[in-house]
Amino acid sequence: MTTITGVRVHDLRFPTSLSADGSDAMNKDADYSAAYVVLETDGDLEGYGFTFTIGRGNDLCAEAARQRALPLIGRDADALLDDLGATYRELAADSQLRWLGPEKGVVHLAMAAVMNALWDMAARRAGKPLWRLLVDMSPEELVAATDLRYLPDALTADEAVAMLRELEPTRAARIAELEARGGYPCYTTSAGWLGYSDDKLRRLLQEAVDAGYKHVKLKVGADLEEDVRRLRIAREVVGWDVRLMIDANQVWDVPQAIEWVQRLAEFEPFWIEEPTSPDDVLGHAAIRKAVAPIGVATGEHGMNRVLFKQLFQAEAIDFCQLDSARLASVNEILAVYLMAKKFGVPVCPHAGGVGLCELVQHLSIVDFVAVSGTLENRVTEFVDHLHEHFDDPCLVENGNYLLPSRPGYSARIHEESVATYQYPDGTYWATARA
Repeated sequence: MTTITGVRVHDLRFPTSLSADGSDAMNKDADYSAAYVVLETDGDLEGYGFTFTIGRGNDLCAEAARQRALPLIGRDADALLDDLGATYRELAADSQLRWLGPEKGVVHLAMAAVMNALWDMAARRAGKPLWRLLVDMSPEELVAATDLRYLPDALTADEAVAMLRELEPTRAARIAELEARGGYPCYTTSAGWLGYSDDKLRRLLQEAVDAGYKHVKLKVGADLEEDVRRLRIAREVVGWDVRLMIDANQVWDVPQAIEWVQRLAEFEPFWIEEPTSPDDVLGHAAIRKAVAPIGVATGEHGMNRVLFKQLFQAEAIDFCQLDSARLASVNEILAVYLMAKKFGVPVCPHAGGVGLCELVQHLSIVDFVAVSGTLENRVTEFVDHLHEHFDDPCLVENGNYLLPSRPGYSARIHEESVATYQYPDGTYWATARA
């Protein structure tokens, strides 16, 4: 028997604010951070997971993740990993921690970190990348792992199984299709941070086009005339064949969002992302109606599957942008993918951050192979920051995520990076304070 013997949780912060990486209308000084969880056993098997923040408060997530993981210590790892649906439900049933959410905020981010580590451990035990572990599961096994609480008015377990069974015989063909086309399509936000100079914007946009990207995204929302000028620069560089997306990061009220997006419509944005509060379902619906045919996208701050249910039911969004470290890992993410399939909404996951690209590449493959069965209007975010800190970094070529091949969820961070960027005593932060 392999026993979980301990948990290490690290508050890792990377000084991305120094180069304005991650800067947008709402978040001007992001230091990309991870509450990083390592589950230890009495053997060689370990599990690695994290949730993402942008600096201050990451210590709260780290402590919450430690609290979430404590009930796992001393338990039989195989028993936990053999039924990750039951393990998830057990952790989620902790009423004292649940009271602090429920299913939102710091305690839910912590749940994501711990369950990500367990799914990583399960894939490592199986000797498979996480996407392969999931697409090798039967429809019944996938649904058993999925959190469908509060969702039967939108999606029942029987409906979920039926959708997965429909695509099960052709999964192998879609894996082969991804391999043949060079991977899963992605877009880049690396060129479009709000704090970049015009020269840097032009250079990075040209590099994106030269690298084969067919979709690029720019941040907007701080100053309307500045947005007009920057989008004009973008169209001059990328032309009109490249899809251009814009992202306001929640900065507008509903009437302001409508007015602002209509002013930018001349640049033919493919979507406006996070135009208002992420919790405002009816506000998104009103914006969507007013700015069509420009699409409305949101989800990186979608706190749980119930919010996504309401967005789908209200026909409030054109694109679903779930986040791999805000929802409570695979168990809750599968529920959102399945609802999106039923309601006909493409899922284009949020990424960037630290490690989010490493995670979402697995999820997008699972969506195409086992859930949606299509790449139409699907494209996953990529940001070229901090991948060097990962043992199994994502690889992008010609605007596509290559299929991960190593066991796990691609979540393990180099020990040297942990020692350097742990806050506040890692070598980088100790030197910076001095």
